[in-house]
Amino acid sequence: MIDKKAIFNINSPEEFQAVALDVFKYQFKNNRVYRSFCDLLYKHPTDVKSINDIPFLPIQFFKTRDILSSKDDVKTIFTSSGTTGSATSKHLVTDLSVYEESFNKGFQHFYGPIEDYVILGLLPSYLEREGSSLIYMVDAMISKSKHAESGFYLNNISELKNTLLKVDAEKKKVLLIGVSFALLDLIEMHQFDLKNTIIMETGGMKGRRKELIREELHKQLKAGFGVDRIHSEYGMTELLSQGYSQGSGTFKCPNWMKVLTRDTEDALTITTNGKAGGINVIDLANINSCAFIATQDLGRLNPDGSFEVIGRFDNSDIRGCNLMVL
Repeated sequence: MIDKKAIFNINSPEEFQAVALDVFKYQFKNNRVYRSFCDLLYKHPTDVKSINDIPFLPIQFFKTRDILSSKDDVKTIFTSSGTTGSATSKHLVTDLSVYEESFNKGFQHFYGPIEDYVILGLLPSYLEREGSSLIYMVDAMISKSKHAESGFYLNNISELKNTLLKVDAEKKKVLLIGVSFALLDLIEMHQFDLKNTIIMETGGMKGRRKELIREELHKQLKAGFGVDRIHSEYGMTELLSQGYSQGSGTFKCPNWMKVLTRDTEDALTITTNGKAGGINVIDLANINSCAFIATQDLGRLNPDGSFEVIGRFDNSDIRGCNLMVL
């Protein structure tokens, strides 16, 4: 068993690699689905000397298999929203304390203590269904906040407007985290000139509005809220950690999470030249599921380890890496 202290106390690239290799060996031994995938690729722990050698499980497996590296009871199942008629991803979680430690320490690393913020959640499409890992996270953040104004806002946009104006004017530290279409709804109702509020979009129009490229979305949100930058969160059902962008569209990861990019024509080859590629995520908080995931996002990796998300694969299969998915 991997001690979670080893995961959340990583302080260097060398420590990350050492822990990641230990997690790989553990999951190769204890995760039946991941072991079968590695066997199909003829990848054994004796072949894996660095994180670039680790096989990344295509994210579609979370739609078709139970991805578990633990024999403990499943405490909750996080599910993706999915589109009508499509299969949804499910992330079986045996230890919620790992998720809680991940999002608490991750947020604090980039923004400081959660307790200091008024947390305003504008996440209607997530609140209207069960199983959202984002709702679980924001609900926990609201509970940790020491401000009575913190809370979720579903359809009560007028109340949110009044609360936002009040707490910003009182010079409190405010985080408004919202799904893109709802943030646009809010600024259509009222124009703001905020001085003490972080606006963080979680992406997605959820079929409510026309999809916008990030630059256009952020341009509209900056104008509507009167702020000079829009923050973003990079997370998904299949991950227990988040990356954050503090305004430039460039995401950074906490010390136990790392993004690599793979060649779009050869999914088993990790790219090192900074060109666009498929995003592979190592999330060591996924100790009890799978920590090595090939996503359907396209991105570009920067020399300092930060990354940009530039789109998604057009087709549902990740080329060259879709063995066993169906």
